[in-house]
Amino acid sequence: DLILLTHTHDDHFADCLPIAKATGCYILAVPEVCAYLGSKGIAGDKLIAVNKGGTVPFDDLGFAVTMTHADHTSSINDNGTMLYGGEPMGFILHIPDGEETFTIYHAGDTAIFGDMRLLSEIYTPRLALLPIGDHFTMGPREAAAASALLSSVEHVIPIHYGTFPMLTGTPEKFSEALSHVEATVQVATMEPGETIRG
Repeated sequence: DLILLTHTHDDHFADCLPIAKATGCYILAVPEVCAYLGSKGIAGDKLIAVNKGGTVPFDDLGFAVTMTHADHTSSINDNGTMLYGGEPMGFILHIPDGEETFTIYHAGDTAIFGDMRLLSEIYTPRLALLPIGDHFTMGPREAAAASALLSSVEHVIPIHYGTFPMLTGTPEKFSEALSHVEATVQVATMEPGETIRG
């Protein structure tokens, strides 16, 4: 139904056009990326351009998305030519859960930044998806420090690791780094295709 794009590096963006064309789904991204996708044949009514700080409700899907800062880069590989891919982003997902709202923070590819504390104070996410791979994003030590900044978070799912040899961060190194900071999160490591409930 919906693709949420954090940025346009190939490991996040390469499948976007084929999936969107095959399914007719909506795509939420920064305006620069929406303009690019429109130039590649994606219908304008399927593109939802939004920027950092903006919230988009998806009432028919039962949740809302707030775009957040991510400290990274973004470029589009257009047949070997590198194009500007707008600013990278993270997401806050607001999912109604009875009388409450269950909130998830997907950091996207990012370095640690101090305003993660503000994201926790404003949106009170209980679950966070944090990159731990190092080299292109923060590594285990920085992700552990980010977990401490995100004081409302109870569970962290590590992301962006184990796909390239230079990504040396692992869930085990992340768990070890957590023992050195003031964070009381549980680490939930997922396998591709796995679902976590609860």
